[in-house]
Amino acid sequence: MTDDDEAPRVPRAAVTCRDLRVARDRTPVLHGIDVTVPAGEWVSLVGPNGSGKTTLLFALAGLIPAAGHIEVEGVTPRRGGRRHVARTVAMMPQRPVVPEGVTARELIALGRTPHIPRFGTESAHDVVVVDTVIDRLDLHDLAGRIATTLSGGELQRVVLARALAQQPRVLLLDEPTSALDIGHQQQVLDLVDSLRRESGLTVVAAMHDLTSAAQYGQRLVLLDGGRVVADGPPARVLTAARIAQVYGARVEVLGRTDGPAVLPLRGEP
Repeated sequence: MTDDDEAPRVPRAAVTCRDLRVARDRTPVLHGIDVTVPAGEWVSLVGPNGSGKTTLLFALAGLIPAAGHIEVEGVTPRRGGRRHVARTVAMMPQRPVVPEGVTARELIALGRTPHIPRFGTESAHDVVVVDTVIDRLDLHDLAGRIATTLSGGELQRVVLARALAQQPRVLLLDEPTSALDIGHQQQVLDLVDSLRRESGLTVVAAMHDLTSAAQYGQRLVLLDGGRVVADGPPARVLTAARIAQVYGARVEVLGRTDGPAVLPLRGEP
């Protein structure tokens, strides 16, 4: 056996950013971001409000102009053509735009648009994909309702279903459980993680809950002021001292087998 045969295989990169810079209204928001996400990995983006998590996701989806190098599954998002990019990358925004008058099922079915030929119609396979997503997210009771009448948590699950109906290779999530109760939080995160394990889906998720981010993310990328200040396994990134420095928060970090748990500490009255 040669030395090359013994060398460990390096996972293929699904997402690559080098010197990524974004400005809004001429104000710099992201400053030279360098991040690589191997295919099939879950990376959680964490950081305080305004640190650049959502902006980074929008840049990866090709929804805003960005300088530097971005490649997602071999595609440069701003140059790949919207339909081609949408077959590769799905984005679940925190504040979705919902068309008036559409039912939840019709909204979910919009996720199949990139796969339907121009001037074509929904195929039997498209129907199966939508029905499967509805089943896995337990949305049968919501499917016939007008999407604009749904509660925040209900709409969040429907918008996730639309993203999953795209059958992307890279799934971008912006605070995917912010409006959900704890039961539906677990259901949604477990479902996404099971899809990642089953199909090699790559997940990049901006998350405020540090404990959930650590439990589901194999890596954490901690942003502050539009810069990466830490990138690595959750137990290495989430220390009480670093959280105090970046968030200005008093916490206790408990070591657990499925990832560290971050508990806020009450201050002096």
